Amino acid sequence: MPASALMVLATFLFATMGVCVKLASEFYAASEIVMYRGLVGALMMAVLTHRQGTSLKTRLPGMHVWRSISGVTSLCLWFYAIGKLPLATAMTLNYMSSVWMALFLLGGAVLMGAQKLDWRLMASVLLGFAGVALILRPTLDQQQLWHGLAGLLSGMLAAMAYLQVTALGRAGEPELRVVFYFSVGGCLAGALITAVTEGGLQTHTLWGAALLLAVGLLATTAQVCLTRAYAIGKPLVNACLQYLGIVFSFIFGMLLFDDALTWPATIGMLLIIGAGLAATLLRSRVAPPPKDSQFNPAES
Repeated sequence: MPASALMVLATFLFATMGVCVKLASEFYAASEIVMYRGLVGALMMAVLTHRQGTSLKTRLPGMHVWRSISGVTSLCLWFYAIGKLPLATAMTLNYMSSVWMALFLLGGAVLMGAQKLDWRLMASVLLGFAGVALILRPTLDQQQLWHGLAGLLSGMLAAMAYLQVTALGRAGEPELRVVFYFSVGGCLAGALITAVTEGGLQTHTLWGAALLLAVGLLATTAQVCLTRAYAIGKPLVNACLQYLGIVFSFIFGMLLFDDALTWPATIGMLLIIGAGLAATLLRSRVAPPPKDSQFNPAES
């Protein structure tokens, strides 16, 4: 299958996963959904690595721990936001990770004493945060500001996870192994948070169990498609196609949840997509990431 088709399929599967997360949020806490998503993902990655003859043994356990902390925290906040906000809004705020990366790049340049900053990168950051302001403005009337901030924070932590995934890739860790340990971390952290904050796991109905299984299967299958797309395709084309996830979420939200997205929110989403694409293009010219460490916001 061509890289472009794999990328479109991955974005569609991630958006569908968001639908399942939103439905499952009626029965389970975000941490419990993360736990089951991690369990299914770890099992699938174990099977895939075994079939490919890849070992799961790692010489970098500490790096995996830090990557899991930022990634799992981002995932918990994102799933929480999906349950409380319109689907496309939660998806868009998480996709702010590209803009956060540009901000981190600018901050690093300032700390290193750069005399001149890239004004184009600064403009993309400002454009992204203007989009956030437009998206969060309608949530103020619904007293959902904290939910919006949770989604925004999930994007920032996703950008931090990107840095750690990049470091793991440069250290020689295969993608499947990185995803395996992230899934294991999600399973363990989700179980611990659920035990502390919710008093234990919820009892299952057939519908609830099916939703949890779907979340894990959709997320992991989408990650495999995305990884393959980046391995055989052009990174910038893939980055552009990746934002189709917001479009799919927009459609799902209106059709399935009667999400009423206002014009300011819609314009805000378009600004964030434009800012994210600009930031990705500019960062690729400054410091292209290694081929084996491609990143997806939804798998942070």
